[in-house]
Amino acid sequence: MGLKSGYKQTEAGVIPEDWEVKSVHEVAAIKTGPFGTLLKAAEYSRGDGVPLVSVGEIREGFLRITDRTPRVPESVLRRLPQYVLKTGDIVFGRKGGVERSALIRQQQDGWFLGSDGISIRPSKQCHDEYLALQLQSHGVQEWLVRNALGTTMPSLNQEILGKVTVCLPPAIAEQESIAQALGDADALIESLEQLFAKKRHLKQGTMQELLTGKKRLPSFNGDWKTRPLGEVIAHCSSGATPYRGRPEYYRGEIKWITSGELNYNVITDTLEKISTEAAEKTNLKVHPVGTFLFAITGLEAAGTRGACGIVGSPATTNQSCMAIYPTSELSAEYLYHYYVYRGSELALKYCQGTKQQSYTAKLVRILPIDLPPSVEEQTAIAAVLSNMDAEIAAVEARLSKARQIMQGMMHNLLTGRIRLV
Repeated sequence: MGLKSGYKQTEAGVIPEDWEVKSVHEVAAIKTGPFGTLLKAAEYSRGDGVPLVSVGEIREGFLRITDRTPRVPESVLRRLPQYVLKTGDIVFGRKGGVERSALIRQQQDGWFLGSDGISIRPSKQCHDEYLALQLQSHGVQEWLVRNALGTTMPSLNQEILGKVTVCLPPAIAEQESIAQALGDADALIESLEQLFAKKRHLKQGTMQELLTGKKRLPSFNGDWKTRPLGEVIAHCSSGATPYRGRPEYYRGEIKWITSGELNYNVITDTLEKISTEAAEKTNLKVHPVGTFLFAITGLEAAGTRGACGIVGSPATTNQSCMAIYPTSELSAEYLYHYYVYRGSELALKYCQGTKQQSYTAKLVRILPIDLPPSVEEQTAIAAVLSNMDAEIAAVEARLSKARQIMQGMMHNLLTGRIRLV
């Protein structure tokens, strides 16, 4: 298939005929931050002055400045003015996270480039936001990771950054239009990220109030009690792993949940499925919809400690998952939300083991749970929290979609596949 009219093939792919492929050193000045002989730690450890921009502050497209970020006093700015960052500069870290960069915006003008940073200052032929977006594109990020020096701690230098190639429209106006369109899309993503964080924070506060009895829902009263979990569960059981030496065991239709799939979620599908024979030979129970599961091994790891989920489609589990079957005194949905709230804390306090922190059925039965006096109140609390989860999931889905659209826009606009002017 031939090229579309008005386009040409280049080392960077197909671009419009009037666009150019240029290396960063052709369109920008690159500067490495001052080394220790120029800037000593004692000079910037004080609390006054402007932020010192180092690799730790650089995220995907923005800078994360906190109260712990070192500050550079006015005396250093006067002595080393060549390292003062200006609006439109683009900063990278020299070591670790080499694909990350951030654009210095107007309110950040005058900040100082750290010793482990590299700055790029676009020339007049290149719009700063457009170049920043090119450098944040997936293709450039992959190139930087592949070409960085070292393995355990990848690093950049001026030579590597200078070799990065970007696709450049000839008119600043077109570059600016592209940057504006992508900036609007990025603003939507940022607003959704803020909404997502706000809803999660609100849910955390609501859990703290409702799951401790600090706040009661209308029409409910009576005293709460802290009871051992063993008093309100009928039984609990963990699963098993079918013999891996029988590949046919893993070609069935029965869902098989592992602890890695417990992510504070309703699990409707699994990475692996097993056969009926595998389930029978391993004495695996198929848990019904609504069963509460939580991780019982590897609890020393923050990602696993406190992890739990709800069976959303009949499934078996491996030995690292514990299934809980409550009595009529306990709502499974309430137990799920309670463990989401306190699971990590309980695991730190109650799990045992030297090489690997784990629960046993005996330990599970002594775990404390705060309970309202009626199952009806438990159900009402769970309903409030489940509705909040649904709202959070909806925002998360919108955010995921917006990020996908942003990636598509970047690919199309930064290669000229879609023209705005």
